[in-house]
Amino acid sequence: MKRTLKMDSSFRLCFAAIAFGFVFITNGKLSSGTTPHEADPPQASMFAFSPEAAPLEGDDYLADKPVPPFVPEFPVYIFYLGERKHKDAKLVKQSHFAILKSVLGSEEAAKKSMVYSYHHGFSGFAAKLRPAEAEKLKNHPEVIILLENRKLVMQTTRTWDYLGKFSTPTSSKGLLHETNMGSGAIIGVIDSGIWSESGAFDDYGYGPIPKHWKGKCVSADQFSPADCNRKLIGAKYYINGLNADLETRINRTTEYLSPRDRIGHGTQVSSTVAGSFVSNMTFPGLSSGSIMRGGAPKAHIAMYKACWGVEGGMCSVADVWKAFDEAIHDGVDVLSVSLGGSALKSLDAEIDIAIPALHAVNRGIPVVSPAGNEGSRFSSVVNVSPWILTVAATTLDRSFPTLITLDNNKTILGQSLYTGPEIGFTEVISTDDHSNLDQVTKGKILLHFSAGNSGPLAPDVVQKNGGIGLIDMRSPSDDRLECPVNFPCIYVDLEVGSELFFDIHTMSSLKIKISPYKTIIGESVASKVAKSSARGPSAFSPAILKPDIAAPGVSLLTPRIPTDEDTSEFAYSGTSMATPVIAGIVALLKISHPNWSPAAIKSALVTTGMKTDPHGERVAVDGGNYKAADAFDYGGGLVNPEKATDPGLVYDMDINDYIHYLCSQALYTDKKVSALTRNVTKKCPSSSSSILDLNVPSITIPDLKGNVTVTRTVTNVGPVDSVYTPVMEAPFGFSVKVSPEKLVFNKGSNKTAFTVSVSPGSHRVNTAFYFGSLTWSDGVHNVTIPISLRTRFIPDFFL
Repeated sequence: MKRTLKMDSSFRLCFAAIAFGFVFITNGKLSSGTTPHEADPPQASMFAFSPEAAPLEGDDYLADKPVPPFVPEFPVYIFYLGERKHKDAKLVKQSHFAILKSVLGSEEAAKKSMVYSYHHGFSGFAAKLRPAEAEKLKNHPEVIILLENRKLVMQTTRTWDYLGKFSTPTSSKGLLHETNMGSGAIIGVIDSGIWSESGAFDDYGYGPIPKHWKGKCVSADQFSPADCNRKLIGAKYYINGLNADLETRINRTTEYLSPRDRIGHGTQVSSTVAGSFVSNMTFPGLSSGSIMRGGAPKAHIAMYKACWGVEGGMCSVADVWKAFDEAIHDGVDVLSVSLGGSALKSLDAEIDIAIPALHAVNRGIPVVSPAGNEGSRFSSVVNVSPWILTVAATTLDRSFPTLITLDNNKTILGQSLYTGPEIGFTEVISTDDHSNLDQVTKGKILLHFSAGNSGPLAPDVVQKNGGIGLIDMRSPSDDRLECPVNFPCIYVDLEVGSELFFDIHTMSSLKIKISPYKTIIGESVASKVAKSSARGPSAFSPAILKPDIAAPGVSLLTPRIPTDEDTSEFAYSGTSMATPVIAGIVALLKISHPNWSPAAIKSALVTTGMKTDPHGERVAVDGGNYKAADAFDYGGGLVNPEKATDPGLVYDMDINDYIHYLCSQALYTDKKVSALTRNVTKKCPSSSSSILDLNVPSITIPDLKGNVTVTRTVTNVGPVDSVYTPVMEAPFGFSVKVSPEKLVFNKGSNKTAFTVSVSPGSHRVNTAFYFGSLTWSDGVHNVTIPISLRTRFIPDFFL
């Protein structure tokens, strides 16, 4: 029996739907961003729901001048040394102290300076140093890269039914059945901790912990090994890097100094990736007896808490690297890392997660990370290294219409999650003057135009001034605002809102009736790439298509954590929550195909992705212009778990391909490559080697001028004797040809290369990107890769 904390209560579960934004990094410090907000007290129902939202910035805009960022006397710096020199971790750690001692002069000073030694998955260390000392160490012969300890942020039922994977959990066939629901897999989660008491982490029916597992559950602030079980088999935390760079250190009054989750993000991610079955869910709109579960419901979870409840959720690079280091050592099979930095083109920002992820992938551990929540802006995608599986977020086939009845016999539909009593016929008004809301809105419903001169209006402001409800007229690309419980916040598009606005101003008095929302599920509801989901191409490496794949990340049913007052609720949506959906599927694929590399798994997902939703409707994009999604919105498409189990062909890669990428981006020299691999004979490929030939499951040419030929190699993972023929859908106006005209596989040959020759065709000016695809088909398998082409006859001229 687990002990009960003072915060214990029956668990609330929610549809996650608050847009969780990125934080821009400026000189290693936070400059702006969005954060999850606490919601108002929940209803008696076990669930709470908040529409996808971006909280207001509050009074920060009113400040006369910005407060200068805190700069510690001894900032934390990270020194990356490549692959380990020694198999013995103790010797690796001793070598780190020796390097520090060479600059600081004594062993005592080196120990005082050291924050972390990374000596399991790779070699490096984090240390508190003066800038001059760090600069001196940067020139040490063993140091490959010096990084500042920047800050990263976290990016946050129906899901599995929607994907067609878990509609019949007792089915005798399919990926879930064939892998025994992920039994034996260990999924590592780097996030904000975990609330172990949730039913999502129950271990009923679990077998023994895998023998290769080396991890543990630590004892710390309101958490002990007794809080773990055969489901949650590892729980650690890392805070030294972040605390060293904060003006006010994190303490027990604001956080749990342990793996316990204070803000809820890690608990939601963990339950989404591998939550156990939780039966008899009740929530308005859900059918009786609904079941909540994760992607790999019988997999084990290991939590590595590296993110903390400050400034809306913050993680330091030094802490995240230590989490990677120990996760590799402990024996995780998959890593779900819902973190990221800024989309600004920055070598350092690209390295923050990419370097430790490369070492994990090189050991056969797939790393799944979010595309980011800076959408729908062009080139906003992050986590763009080719060894990372980068995930975009989509909506589900679910809608929450609210009926608005006008007293002139008209009816209109809005979107809301209002579950309170029906609001009888009440006068509705419209005003842009917010100075006297208490006088004009009391006892009335307010129609507000968020894109107007007055800007957004917080629903709680309307409520506090006596308003009965808010109808918010906004474009699809606008972020929604957090709504108080039992207060109707109804969102209508510009067309519907304009009609209502016209009626208000042409009638002497207009009254409306608001009914509680209803739920529509199924093919009548369009699936869209979420407006918050970041878009390609990569600003850092535009020749590598990102994101890779898309999965549901909006309105997911997940556990909530109780709080001190047992009233506050948290909700997260976006690529943070799409990431564990993919990570759970990856865990199942790894069990199904234990010999597949992380690149092969990624290829299987990308080449079988759906361009339509499960109902056959083309996936669209939410935000700005409503259009069909393309490769920069969702990569290979919406994930198709069952098809990915049997892709036919895969585009595989290994460390040599990744070195090719690093060298082609001028990130690595021969010296750095040999240090990365600890192989002195390893060098960068010849200068004639092109990044366009990297064996990724896509073809992206951002600066086409003349004729270009790219090469790809495919490996047959289907029937031994197979013949594939190409089906080319060339991007508009371009000439695209593939050679040879067929690929033949047999017992003696399971791998072959082909070339794709591309020319501008009819284009004579600098163009935007155009999209197409190449499919290799044997009549059973259709192995499709996206093609994205743009001409650049005038270099660096984009007008």
